[in-house]
Amino acid sequence: MTINAKIIEQIKNDLGAYKILVVGDVMLDRYWFGDVNRISPEAPVPIARIHKTEERPGGAANVALNIASLGGNVTLLSVVGNDEPAKTLKNILNKANIKVVFKKDNSISTIIKLRVMAKNQQLIRIDFEENPSHEILNEILDEFENIIKDYEIIILSDYGKGGLKHIEKLIHIAKAHKKRILVDPKGFDYQKYSGATIITPNKTELQHAIGFWKNEQELVKKVLAFKNKLKLDYILLTRSEEGMSLFINEKIKNYPAKAQEVYDVSGAGDTVIATLGLMLANNISIEDSVMLANFAAGIVVGKLGTATVTKNELLNAL
Repeated sequence: MTINAKIIEQIKNDLGAYKILVVGDVMLDRYWFGDVNRISPEAPVPIARIHKTEERPGGAANVALNIASLGGNVTLLSVVGNDEPAKTLKNILNKANIKVVFKKDNSISTIIKLRVMAKNQQLIRIDFEENPSHEILNEILDEFENIIKDYEIIILSDYGKGGLKHIEKLIHIAKAHKKRILVDPKGFDYQKYSGATIITPNKTELQHAIGFWKNEQELVKKVLAFKNKLKLDYILLTRSEEGMSLFINEKIKNYPAKAQEVYDVSGAGDTVIATLGLMLANNISIEDSVMLANFAAGIVVGKLGTATVTKNELLNAL
């Protein structure tokens, strides 16, 4: 499978002509890097001596950052706390030319995932998270309806943290405006994603929705029935080392994995839906958009932690 020269030229020139709106759960990923040389005298646990820290946008914020990194024009709409992590997130995103619309909920803290690393191995992850209030989620709905007309593509990044509790209403509003809707799903209840253009589950997430499958034939039969039941145009299944599978009309199209070396798969789903949404916004076909997303995923899994793919990296991989 190859990308034709016209699309490559299009990527080189300008992918920012059409605006994309990302809505979903945002978080701040904090990394503490250190060395472990001894065990604590207080308990049988390693002592990490920290020598470097990093802060990166996570969740829906990483989706937006991936779009911007590829040259896209993106706005991020989400809920945060009224705190320092929210300010840090906004500063990082603004520097990447991302328009940020944060609704501040004074009753919660911004979601933080803290990872302590030694020799690039994760020692522990500590999560800080709370569900946003009903009032703030209603503000998100109102803002969404006010601004949706300005956007070509809507990406709903569901991390199951409560920021998309009203996702059915968001999809209804987007469909009323005849927008294409991409969803990165979470949980067991996929009925709430009914009417979206495409969902992008990984194998585990899809198993939560349709159960296990014994072979490829059963997978195809189950997914196509599921797609029709939810009135989806497509389902894109990400399959790690097996690549990706696009369920389109009444058939499946497989894309072999492009990764040369898998280092860290965290955040790969963000890169997939970001690339897919950006390419579809620029009127690239669904088949070619999935192919480009597959190349982008192959790049990002070779990086540590939540990461992004640049336009030059993608072009070099094609």
